[in-house]
Amino acid sequence: MDNFVAIDVETANFNPSSICAIGAVKVRDGLVVDSRYSLVNPEPNFYSYACVRVHGLTDADTFDAPTFGHVWAEWQEWLEDLPLVAHNAAFDSKCIAQACRIYQLDPPEPFLCTLVAARKQIPRAMLPSKSLDSLCDYFGIPLHQHHNALDDAQACAALGIILL
Repeated sequence: MDNFVAIDVETANFNPSSICAIGAVKVRDGLVVDSRYSLVNPEPNFYSYACVRVHGLTDADTFDAPTFGHVWAEWQEWLEDLPLVAHNAAFDSKCIAQACRIYQLDPPEPFLCTLVAARKQIPRAMLPSKSLDSLCDYFGIPLHQHHNALDDAQACAALGIILL
């Protein structure tokens, strides 16, 4: 696939709608051409310790950030109705769909998944784990700060170029 937007979200707590950061990378003709990142004021607005341990974001980072509804509306033209790609798209698509419902927005479709593609294309014996960081190591893709939404979206874009 040559044209898509790789996307990644981080959540503040275990409620899928609690997006606190979103990153996106646009791919055109098989090349990364642009990217976006935003902190998001989560809904519901509280942070679980386990989530903070994963991505390091807290209320201090997002207390004055825009809502998901504002960010998503602002990004619509930029997204160009391109297919969205995520690593473990089941998670990201669920989070975005739940947040869209809260803000009465239409959830995006389709969502393609680099995790599913990797599981189909790379034998388990070659690479037992198909986690984002394992695949980045396998393909030599830089992953500077795992669980930073933009860095994960950049890694996903690189995987999408290879696997989709």
